[in-house]
Amino acid sequence: MEFLEWEPYYHRIVSDLRLSTRDDEASAYRLHRMCKGRTICDPDCLQRLIGEKVTVLGDGPSLEMSLRRHTIEGTVLAADGATSKLMHELGMVPDLIVTDLDGEVEDQICANAQGSVAVILAHGDNLDRIERYVPWFGGKITPTTQARPFEGIFNFGGFTDGDRAVMLARHFGATRIDLLGFDMEDPRPKPGRDVDVKRQKLRIARELIWDLNPAGVELRVLR
Repeated sequence: MEFLEWEPYYHRIVSDLRLSTRDDEASAYRLHRMCKGRTICDPDCLQRLIGEKVTVLGDGPSLEMSLRRHTIEGTVLAADGATSKLMHELGMVPDLIVTDLDGEVEDQICANAQGSVAVILAHGDNLDRIERYVPWFGGKITPTTQARPFEGIFNFGGFTDGDRAVMLARHFGATRIDLLGFDMEDPRPKPGRDVDVKRQKLRIARELIWDLNPAGVELRVLR
């Protein structure tokens, strides 16, 4: 999704959740500065990585069981904490990690060192985590924003890690996307986080994944 398509959804989310576009932009500029001299996986790089068949791993409560039940096929995108479940359950690292750095970041850094591309989102609430963790990512990075992109900072649409992974796959031509660990009605609680806010974010994610799914892209939810 191009930014002109994404922009109306972004402004509605900002309004509904009372977010700050100024904080989002400040965080993106900080991420941009921290990526100077690093190995960037730009859109051409992402295009080479993402195939027509993609598996996206969400960090829902059902993920561990789903990983045992199903064979993972195609390019593997892990949303934040799903990276740890994949590594611990199957001993695998994903092709791409879509993260705002609030999961088990140490595992993401380890996976990045083993070849996973870290698609890192800068937003108004994670500036401290960007400054703390980005220096430890030694592999390829794709710096992204949910606000207006600029040279060196990308935006392919999406809000939560899970729906951003889906929209990333669609942007680069995936025609079949398998979803594991997408428990929209049963969020995995995180210490110190408001579960009602989490449910609201998952409502947004559900809309972005299913209501905006273009014709010709098959979504399969695997349990």
